[in-house]
Amino acid sequence: MNKIRCSWCGNDPLYVEYHDSEWGVPVYNDDKLFEFLILETFQAGLSWITILRKRENFRKAFDNFNYKEIANYTEEKFDELIQDVGIIRNKLKIKATISNAVSFMEIQKEFGSFSKYIWSFTDGKPIKNNWDDLNNVPATTELSDTISKDLKKRGFKFVGSTVIYAHMQATGMVNDHVKECFRYNEV
Repeated sequence: MNKIRCSWCGNDPLYVEYHDSEWGVPVYNDDKLFEFLILETFQAGLSWITILRKRENFRKAFDNFNYKEIANYTEEKFDELIQDVGIIRNKLKIKATISNAVSFMEIQKEFGSFSKYIWSFTDGKPIKNNWDDLNNVPATTELSDTISKDLKKRGFKFVGSTVIYAHMQATGMVNDHVKECFRYNEV
C-alpha cells in the first residue's frame, strides 16, 4: 500500500527519506538545531533538495556542524571553505555561519541552551497546524517574524522570517504535514 505524503517531497528517494524520518520531528538537541540553522542559512534562495544533496559535504566542510569549532574559524579556514566545490560557496553565507556560531553560544550562555531559547517561543511544544492543501501552508508567520527579529537583534545573519519558518518546520516547532499525510499524526 502506498503511503500518502506531502507532495513537496515528490519521488526523489533522498527527499522522501528526509520527509519520512526528519521533517517536522521535534528537535531539542542544540547540535542538531545548529545543523539545521546552517543548512537553512545556505538554503536561502535555493531549493531544499540542493542542500540535502550537499548535506554530507557541509558536514565534512563545517567540522560536523560543531559550532564551537566554527566560531573559531580563521581566515585560512574561510578561504578553504570558499574553494570547497562540495558546498554552496557564498562568501556572505559562510561568514554568517561563522558569526552565527558565536551568537549561538551567546544564547546558550544566556538561556542554558539554544533549545530552551528557541522553544520558549512555542512554550516548549510543537504547533500542530491543520492544512488540507500544501498551497495553504505559509512561508512566514507572525511567530517566525518575531523569532527572526529577535535573532537578528542578537547578531544572527541570514535569518529572515522565511528561513526561520523553514527552520521551525524542519525542527518540528510547527507540524506542517498536510492532514492526509501519514506523518501528520506521527510527529
